[in-house]
Amino acid sequence: MAPGTLRVIKRNGAVVGYDPSKITVAITKAYIAEEGGNAAASSRIHETVERMAREISETFKRRMPSGGSIHIEEIQDQVELMLMRSGEHKVARSYVIYRAERAREREESRGVQAEQSQDSGITVTMDDGSSRPLDTARLRTVIFEACEGLDDVNGDALYDETLKNLYDGVKHSDVQVSLVMTARTLVEQEPNYSFVAARLLLDSLRSEALTFLGVAESATQSEMHYKYATALKSYIQKGVELELLSPHLLEYDLDRLGEALKADRDEQFTYLGLQTLYDRYFIHSDGTRFELPQIFFMRVAMGLASNEENREDRAIEFYNLLSSFDYMVSTPQLFNSGTLRPQLSSCFLTTVPDDLSGIYNAIHDNAMLSKWAGGLGNDWTPVRALGAYIKGTNGKSQGVVPFLKVVNDTAVAVNQGGKRKGAVCSYLESWHLDIEEFLELRKNTGDDRRRAHDMNTANWIPDLFMKRVFEDREWTLFFAK
Repeated sequence: MAPGTLRVIKRNGAVVGYDPSKITVAITKAYIAEEGGNAAASSRIHETVERMAREISETFKRRMPSGGSIHIEEIQDQVELMLMRSGEHKVARSYVIYRAERAREREESRGVQAEQSQDSGITVTMDDGSSRPLDTARLRTVIFEACEGLDDVNGDALYDETLKNLYDGVKHSDVQVSLVMTARTLVEQEPNYSFVAARLLLDSLRSEALTFLGVAESATQSEMHYKYATALKSYIQKGVELELLSPHLLEYDLDRLGEALKADRDEQFTYLGLQTLYDRYFIHSDGTRFELPQIFFMRVAMGLASNEENREDRAIEFYNLLSSFDYMVSTPQLFNSGTLRPQLSSCFLTTVPDDLSGIYNAIHDNAMLSKWAGGLGNDWTPVRALGAYIKGTNGKSQGVVPFLKVVNDTAVAVNQGGKRKGAVCSYLESWHLDIEEFLELRKNTGDDRRRAHDMNTANWIPDLFMKRVFEDREWTLFFAK
């Protein structure tokens, strides 16, 4: 969410984008209720409504210039206040009635949903092999929580479609997968289903993490408002016990940090973003991810703040920046912050010397840096070109390209901590005699032994080269030595 964007918090904590057009619609309906259908065509009313909506929007932007969270009822209060100040007392009364009617409809909808949550006849096989009836009440709760606050999504349709994909004896884990997959199939019809799918995936993540931490077997998103604090403490203790987290994290005031976690920020994720975090970034033990989004952000923040004077204050400050998506740190920091090996640097630039020991030491350094999620940049310009004289053996060099093939294969073999592909870029200056072969390294044709498809290449171009190009003159190539 961009800086300066306001978020609206619904009654149950769901977060949705702040949309001024909804204020316009609500005020217009109040005018129509008071003055009849002709009000919708009145330019006077259109101008008045637009002005009110604009002034209300400006009020909240002045209050929170950097963005923030506002409760839906605060907006409704401002609408009432604006109507009263404008002398539109009858319209204000209609708006109050409209507001109460909407609240009543929501309550009735919840009652209908509860009545419909009855036995489906489907038995679920639990992880321990036992069987129990499908908890349709909880299934509906999870689905409707996921749809809350999002336009153009249908919880009832999603619930019905999910039941069609289930069968008697279905595994408990497959129920959660079916929920997510059903929502994903609807993303092409309505993009907001990406948020629904993410929230349904969160239900699976919560079950996996909370069970592992011994906090609970599962929890709905609304329950996480008070479970997150307990979960953070259990997570830190478990992570230290498994030698995955730094014992230094236990020195923090974990109760205070736990209270600072904002569960509603879980709902800012789209499906792809949350799935990427789960697959690549969340800390796991034997394949079980026991990190949750807000715990993940706090773990990173704690690692970054570990040497600060007021570390709890700074950790909370870092956490708020990260979890609100106002700022995001690099991948090595997300991987390693707060762990036993807190390597936080993104890139390592080196120059490769022109001797065999130096070359293979550089390749060894590449492997070790890549292991801890470092991106690599090597300057190979000092290494002699193909055909250059080798004094020690009285022979001729094979040039830079064969070594770059080894660098490429090293990046493939030693990826970034087993979490993503290795990233390496090789540089060569324009005067180097091997520059033409270097430029062909990533081609899909030619001798594959002299190709490097998995790394990046970069050519340093000096001003003199461009001057020769503009003057249509020759460019001279040299041996490195």
